Amino acid sequence: GKGAGGGRKLPTCAEHDLENYSMYCVSCRSPVCYQCLEEGKHGKHDVKALGAMWKQHKAQLSQALNGVSDKAKEAKEFLVQLKNLLQQIQENGLDYEACLVAQCDALVDALTRQKAKLLTKVTKEREHKLKVVWDQINHCTLKLRQSTGLMEYCLEVIKENDPSGFLQISDALIKRVQVSQEQWVKGALEPKVSAEFDLTLDSEPLLQSIHQLDFIQMKFPVTVPPVPLLQLEKCCTRNNSVTLAWRMPPLSQNPVEGYILELDDGDGGQFREVYVGKETLCTIDGLHFNSTYNARVKAFNSSGVGPYSKTVILQTSDVAWFTFDPSSAHRDIVLSNDNQTATCNSYDDRVVLGTAAFSKGVHYWELHVDRYDNHPDPAFGIARINVVKDMMLGKDDKAWAMYVDNNRSWFMHCNSHTNRTEGGVSKGATVGVLLDLNKHNLTFYINGQQQGPPAFENVEGVFMPALSLNRNVQVSLLQFS
Repeated sequence: GKGAGGGRKLPTCAEHDLENYSMYCVSCRSPVCYQCLEEGKHGKHDVKALGAMWKQHKAQLSQALNGVSDKAKEAKEFLVQLKNLLQQIQENGLDYEACLVAQCDALVDALTRQKAKLLTKVTKEREHKLKVVWDQINHCTLKLRQSTGLMEYCLEVIKENDPSGFLQISDALIKRVQVSQEQWVKGALEPKVSAEFDLTLDSEPLLQSIHQLDFIQMKFPVTVPPVPLLQLEKCCTRNNSVTLAWRMPPLSQNPVEGYILELDDGDGGQFREVYVGKETLCTIDGLHFNSTYNARVKAFNSSGVGPYSKTVILQTSDVAWFTFDPSSAHRDIVLSNDNQTATCNSYDDRVVLGTAAFSKGVHYWELHVDRYDNHPDPAFGIARINVVKDMMLGKDDKAWAMYVDNNRSWFMHCNSHTNRTEGGVSKGATVGVLLDLNKHNLTFYINGQQQGPPAFENVEGVFMPALSLNRNVQVSLLQFS
């Protein structure tokens, strides 16, 4: 290694400058040369080969570095987290400020409204007192006028010099004067009301509450969720379905995993669960018409179920307003005129239902035969939602119908025909359907004439208005009542 050639010089031993380091003394933690060892300074020490120690220490340093580099990476991520925290604190600060302002504004508003109410009371009290006093003034003025008149008359009479004339009226006059004096009974000349108002407002406790208004510590363990707030402006009814909407109060700390919506039976009966889930909007169909339902909602999380919201009262329509329903109709059915007129593309009978569902009450609707060619047999009536759509109404057990040609009609359910009745339809005819779910029967009319007896007894459950027709006939819904 040494000598000419200008190669890199290996470091030589500090004590023996002609020797290269070749070993490592573990005890002294330093590199040594052969001569150091031979001279005996390190003779008893633990000595290792230089190369092996070099590799070992390199590995140790690398390992130590890995540890530091992991920590450095964690520190960088931590800084990002802290910067996000800054932003969150800013946003939360604004949220809490807004919330505080809203809460205080609500208190101020409430106080303003209360002030107006109390002012009205003061005004009423004032007007009452003034009226009482004016009544007394008018009453007293009248009496005074009467007394003064009597006094003046008496004085004139006393001036008279005719004793017999005087004595003819004096008895009556003395009585009148005495009566006049007696009408000023005890208390007649005292005011009925005082000028003071007996109104005392004790605002001290409220003032103290305002001074003590402060934040309660916000860190709670997870407890059950608070009361959901019903959003009344979004709650509504349509026909016999109700839609309810709700939300949690702002800044509520406890997590919500879902909601339970309950509805009574529309008749003041027991509540029952109608929805459990995460949504905050829910529509319930197929309720009773002309009924008043009570609804309430509560939230739940891992800790349990929170308290009920206020109860909202919803009134379903007393009259079913419906049209034909394109979504459930057979695909050969063609609807027009805002889904109030039905025709069919097929020579086979196809079923179409109405958009209303009836479960109780009395319902009547009429259908107008707009077109009637080649004597088809349209069928009119009611059906369950899952009625078979590709054959005449009444052929399965899900429908109750009257089918009719140009001079007679039949009732049909489960493909059995009963009660043939004279009286058919032609263009311009009107068919009426009367579903009475109080009596559980169904009656049909053609041009106002009842067709036979009530067609079916014991109809119970949920029904849609229904109709089957083929391409030789067109029918329109007329009216609902």
